[in-house]
Amino acid sequence: MQAMILENICDLEENSRPLRLASLPEPVPGKGEIVIKVSTCGVCHTELDEIEGRTPPPVLPMVLGHQAVGRVAVLGPGAERFKAGDRAGVAWIFSACGSCDFCRTGKENLCSSFMATGRDANGGYAEFMRVPEEFAYAIPDGLADGEAAPLLCAGAIGYRSLCLTGIKDGQSLG
Repeated sequence: MQAMILENICDLEENSRPLRLASLPEPVPGKGEIVIKVSTCGVCHTELDEIEGRTPPPVLPMVLGHQAVGRVAVLGPGAERFKAGDRAGVAWIFSACGSCDFCRTGKENLCSSFMATGRDANGGYAEFMRVPEEFAYAIPDGLADGEAAPLLCAGAIGYRSLCLTGIKDGQSLG
């Protein structure tokens, strides 16, 4: 498969082409994982932070991208939430333990086992990507892929922030 990879941390003022097109093996899903054929992947400021080393991938090269939308291509053993051909999206949280206090209260980003899509695990700047099915999201038919992709990051952050306020119907915010 073709993928855009980050091989080195760099200053974007000095290197305007930090990603390189590369051929990589297609990902193989493990237990409870799916492989998505990516149709769209949004671009987020977080990728700039990764490229310039403010939140660097622990291993290089890395396939960046955490606002990926596509269709399920392959189901790993035990994967049952999706079927081949379903539309699915992947956000920043690639995986977490699922059992710590943070995970049980919807704060997976604070889990000590947290892994980020496109930083700790290959992301969506590729033809295919693998993800645990519990961290993939069904994409409704009413949204085009390009409309859905940014909702997996900016939309999710805004919605999560709203929920964390504890605001009730009729109350003001902002």
